[in-house]
This record gives sequence, structure tokens and C-alpha cells, in this order.
Amino acid sequence: MMRGMPLLLLLVLSLAAPLASAEAPPRLEPLPEIPPPPGMVDPDLEPQVTIMTRAEGKVEEYRVKGRLFMIKVTPPHGRPYFLLDQGGDGHFRRYDDLSPNFQVPLWVIKEF
Repeated sequence: MMRGMPLLLLLVLSLAAPLASAEAPPRLEPLPEIPPPPGMVDPDLEPQVTIMTRAEGKVEEYRVKGRLFMIKVTPPHGRPYFLLDQGGDGHFRRYDDLSPNFQVPLWVIKEF
């Protein structure tokens, strides 16, 4: 029994030696935050929204760089509608829906 003990001890030490001499793993540092794609997100172009609640309903004003470009009016009874300044000249036009499928109604007046 004593004869196998030094051999076992030698085997354990030979396996432990490479582990003790191994280098410590490199310190990992967090990666820097990924910047947004160019032209996609500009904090100056994020709209500032002012919400006012009155007896006539709720009014939401949307501004970019201090310029008012859209107003959403939600009456107490009925559907909300939007006032949009598309030309940037201060003249607002009413839209009942801002869906991208907005189509102008067309009627046939006369066929030839």
C-alpha cells in the first residue's frame, strides 16, 4: 500500500503543476456602447410634447427646436384630429387621420 502512495502523489502533483503555472485570464472590460447609425437618431429632432387638458378636450402640441409643427386635439366626445403645418409657414391644415393610406376621394364627373 505504501508503494502506490508515492506514485499517486507524483501523479496528482504532475497534473496540478500545469494548472498552477497557467497565466491568469486577462481582465475583461465591457464593450463601449454602440452609437446609433448616422442620421437615424438626433436628440435635437426629437419632438417635445406639451399636453394641456381643458374642458373642451385634450390638446397636445408637438415642437421640434421650438417650432410648433403639429397639434393633436382630442375632444371629450368624438374622434381626435390633427392640425399639421406642412409648409412651416404657420398655416395649419386639419387631418382627421394621419394614416399612410390616406387617399383623396375621386369621382367620375363625365366620361367620353
